[in-house]
Amino acid sequence: MAFSAQNRNGTFSGIIFVAIFAAAATMIANLQVVSSLGISPLVVGIVMGIFYANTLHNQIPDAWNSGITFTAKKILRFAIVFYGFRITFQQIAEVGIDGFMVSLLMLSSTFILGTYLGHKVFKMDKDTSMLTASGASVCGAAAVLATEPVLKAEEHKTAIAVSMVVLFGTIAMFLYPVMYAAIIEPATGFLHMSQQEFGIYVGGTIHEVAQVVAVPASIPGASAEMANSAVIVKMTRVIMIAPMLIILGIYLSLQAKKTGNVGEKVKLVIPWFAVYFIGMAGFNSLQIVPENIVSLINEIDTFLLTMAMTALGMGTRFAKFKGLGLAPLYTGATMFLWLVVGGFIITKWVVATF
Repeated sequence: MAFSAQNRNGTFSGIIFVAIFAAAATMIANLQVVSSLGISPLVVGIVMGIFYANTLHNQIPDAWNSGITFTAKKILRFAIVFYGFRITFQQIAEVGIDGFMVSLLMLSSTFILGTYLGHKVFKMDKDTSMLTASGASVCGAAAVLATEPVLKAEEHKTAIAVSMVVLFGTIAMFLYPVMYAAIIEPATGFLHMSQQEFGIYVGGTIHEVAQVVAVPASIPGASAEMANSAVIVKMTRVIMIAPMLIILGIYLSLQAKKTGNVGEKVKLVIPWFAVYFIGMAGFNSLQIVPENIVSLINEIDTFLLTMAMTALGMGTRFAKFKGLGLAPLYTGATMFLWLVVGGFIITKWVVATF
């Protein structure tokens, strides 16, 4: 046990050790050159953790590993629950049926496509395929973190999925403003989008929340309507992670029973932290808590998520990547193409239909 009399001191030392790394990651992410790229502290944290894992991991006492593991598992779940304070049901209602349908269609289609291609076509293991698909379909690194405990995946698989989020999310952040200026805003006919439509498209297809915020901010003449639509649709995708994880847990249980496997996965896997996440979002929708307190909760929660991401990075050794080859890259690229092209078509269809 992490907090048994024998392990207590090592666990606390490990947690503090991770917190120091997370604090450094937060400071780096706040530098203008980094924040301007839409790179969150979570991403900086896992990069620092991976660097540590492959260089200095033998320099700390073994007893501290229990604290690192506790951060990557338990603190992670706690932080995901309080992520609900970033969302209100009123925000989802504001964007209407258009934003909801785009979010639902893009999340489900991207997750199914990424899982199928990664596992069946590019021959990755199913856990890595699902983690990579969750990052692209929902909300980037935070979605990978939330999916990891449901799958009980290894740390290096999480790191692979996050790396795909970073790569293709960053490409999207630079590509979308160019697309808007070159073929969407001045175009006529099918390619043309209003600013609100483009905001829905951005929110429904780009990986990270920070990257979604950065795109309208980098477009000259972008309206508040574009920025607000993008963020609200993105947060609609975020809240959908809870039902997605519940469905995924049920699917894993049914698959285990179908194949006749005996063990923990045969039991119904309900990620209760996802249920609590919805409850927290519902509580936040009541707007009982003052805005300054909510802002403080979100800052603390971001730090806890950064700690969890850093701890996952600390468990990632490059030696574990052998044998995967370019499969994650192919999977990530295919999902990215679907998000850009398929997302555009779905957004146009939804706006015209609903």
